[in-house]
Amino acid sequence: MISTVKNMWWQSVTMFVICIGICGLLAAQTDASKNMNGAKPDASAPAASPNTNATATQPHDDTYTIGVDDVLAISVWKEPDVSRTVPVRSDGKISLPLAGEIQASGQTPKQLEKALATKLQGFISEPEVTVIVADSRSQKFNILGMVSKPGTYPLTNSSTVLDAIAIAGGFRDFAKQKSIYVLRQNADGGQSRLPFNYKEVIKGKDATQNIKLQPRDTIVVP
Repeated sequence: MISTVKNMWWQSVTMFVICIGICGLLAAQTDASKNMNGAKPDASAPAASPNTNATATQPHDDTYTIGVDDVLAISVWKEPDVSRTVPVRSDGKISLPLAGEIQASGQTPKQLEKALATKLQGFISEPEVTVIVADSRSQKFNILGMVSKPGTYPLTNSSTVLDAIAIAGGFRDFAKQKSIYVLRQNADGGQSRLPFNYKEVIKGKDATQNIKLQPRDTIVVP
């Protein structure tokens, strides 16, 4: 009987000690939470990283020269009725509400922005215009005739007639290598025919024939 009472007494003491310990732990956690909520953020701590899923807008390339057949996305801030996507016509012009017709071919997007803003000033207070080339269709050349892969190819800033022939896979049998010519569209809508004698060029006799290509040039290999 005495042994049973002692056991019950020790169990009561043990439970009391455990309860005191738990209460102390909870109180410490509560104080720590209050300190964290009331404390000022550490100025030396690094800022949180920005959301990596945010879409970054890329500025347009102001070295690009707009050409015929390019498609332009024109945005006028807070003017959805004026903003639209338009193609550059064969005469090099575009049409935009309020601005009317304006020359686009031969200008950079930045230059066209300024020209459009000037046109719109009579209708819109301080117009903010953005021009982006949505589809570049003008910066290409064509090569036709007796080459392995005739077709249309992207034009780089340094492409020449020899480069174009190499890109097209070289000549096919019976190609008239002395009678090649380049058809070039003039600003007035006409067309020039520029001769290219492959045999002379590769021998270094008249390297000036190996001209730098322009957008929409067509090389014909008979």
